[in-house]
Amino acid sequence: MKKFLFCVILMSLGIISPLQANDNQKATPPKEWVEFVSGLQKEMLSRGISQKTLDKAYKGKNYYHKAPDVVKQDKKQVEFVLTTCAYVNRLVNKQRVEIARQKHKEIKKKYQKLADKYNVPLNYMVAFWAVETNFGQNKGKYNLIDSLTNLSYKNRRAKFFKEELYNVLKIMDKTNLSEDKMRGSWAGAMGHFQFMPSTYNHYAVDYDGDDIPDIWNSFADALASAENYLTKLGWKHDEPWGMRIQLPWNFDFNEAGRKNTKKVTEWKKLGVLTYDGKKLPYDDDLKGSIILPDGRKGPAYIIFGNFKRVMIWNRSDNYAIAVVTLADYIADANKKYIPLQAQQQYTMNNEEILQIQKFYNRYTGKKITEDGKLGSQTRVAVKLLQHKAKLPEDGYPDYRLLQKIKNYSSVKGFHTPTPQKKPEKK
Repeated sequence: MKKFLFCVILMSLGIISPLQANDNQKATPPKEWVEFVSGLQKEMLSRGISQKTLDKAYKGKNYYHKAPDVVKQDKKQVEFVLTTCAYVNRLVNKQRVEIARQKHKEIKKKYQKLADKYNVPLNYMVAFWAVETNFGQNKGKYNLIDSLTNLSYKNRRAKFFKEELYNVLKIMDKTNLSEDKMRGSWAGAMGHFQFMPSTYNHYAVDYDGDDIPDIWNSFADALASAENYLTKLGWKHDEPWGMRIQLPWNFDFNEAGRKNTKKVTEWKKLGVLTYDGKKLPYDDDLKGSIILPDGRKGPAYIIFGNFKRVMIWNRSDNYAIAVVTLADYIADANKKYIPLQAQQQYTMNNEEILQIQKFYNRYTGKKITEDGKLGSQTRVAVKLLQHKAKLPEDGYPDYRLLQKIKNYSSVKGFHTPTPQKKPEKK
């Protein structure tokens, strides 16, 4: 009991992570775990990791947990899928905008030359910094050897995590840092800007001159590494990311999607305007796409190359919208903060999305992943079902589609009436 209370105190002080706190409750590792860790070390040795580094990482440590916290994190799903407005407003609020503007002023004085070198404006870097770690306050306290070893064992994404484990060991080999310095999020993201270990090995740079790209404790190194990463992704200094727009009443939703690009002049001819009803303020020959992250009732955006490069950092429309929205507020100190708003939407939960995925697989004979998540694959499936059910084809499932699926019959197909009022949530 004393040991347990001591762990609770250390966790509250941020000295150890929840995964470490479970060490006192670990059972003796089973034979298959011991064999797995042994085989893992042999594999890493064969891939070029030194024995010295493997000894640092594993000698005298087995990292066995009866119920690893990181595995629970990987399997965890939120009950409801956040709308774009809800997601963005969580990450971009009045207080964060004010702090971000102040941080921008501070680092601009010191790091403008760095930004000029890489050609990525600092307002974007501050936005990434805010969204990723709340300005460096939440870099993660998980021991990465521990967490990635567990995630590499009989896990749904074991191959991915094993590769990231290899990259952590490679970092230790290159920098001579000990394993206790290798700390980050439960999934392996590290430092101020939450680089995955593989990203670190490709893009991290030493800016402060000590020969070690220290993205954990050196903000200069972390910032330079993030700038370098975006530059290598193809960031264009003179290109806009895009903006929120207004669509005409008769807009064909099949025109939307990141893969469908048109010149600005073509979008103008289709009746696309700025959100406040003006002409699009871009060069007519600039090519962009229109996205509807929440379908026809959510906000619509025209996006260009830099937005798509933000998405390489994190492959989520909502994440990218949060970053660029905050970056815009930082760039314009006079811009008044206004929460993102749209029409009231039916918020889908994981169970309902899973129901749609299962129906699609039965209906088409195809096989998309049944995970209850509204990914790009599921959006394509939703669009097809909307087409078959003669509903607006925006790729965003709503209660009308759910009702059509519920009432579907092999005889009548989708031709059944749907309720006009939105059902109440339980």
